[in-house]
Amino acid sequence: MKSFVYPAIFIRDNDEDIYRVLFPDLELTTDGSFMEEAYLFAKEMLKTYFAYIEKYDLDFNQPTDFELVKKSCEEGDIVMLVDAEIETTEKD
Repeated sequence: MKSFVYPAIFIRDNDEDIYRVLFPDLELTTDGSFMEEAYLFAKEMLKTYFAYIEKYDLDFNQPTDFELVKKSCEEGDIVMLVDAEIETTEKD
């Protein structure tokens, strides 16, 4: 098992009545109808992303420090750490 933890920015979109989620280090986005759903979708997306990265042995950006991400956000945005665990396989 490998574990990955990345900061994610949760932004309330009042026009569409959803929470948008951005992983700035990975340029990944998703959304959900409410905060819990957005978090679960973000967690699943991170897991899928790193399963793909692992399968094809690709490079990826390391996570930015949580506090730096938090300082770069606008007022009202929420920053949380999202984790994903993936199964790893033995390589020949």
